[in-house]
Amino acid sequence: MPKMKTCSSAKKRFKLTGTGEIARKNAYMSHILTKMSTKRKRALGQTSLVSNADMGNVKRMLCIGK
Repeated sequence: MPKMKTCSSAKKRFKLTGTGEIARKNAYMSHILTKMSTKRKRALGQTSLVSNADMGNVKRMLCIGK
């Protein structure tokens, strides 16, 4: 049986934390930032964790065991 391939787009977008959670970047930070408040831009610049509803799909894309 050949090895499973990791989804290349997923490995660029997600990082595994030390506690086994998956970190992701927030959306809405690419352009048209002039109308957004500084506080909101600062908050969106931080990383977030993948929700439990999406965890299975992301783990499958990264070929991480369940």
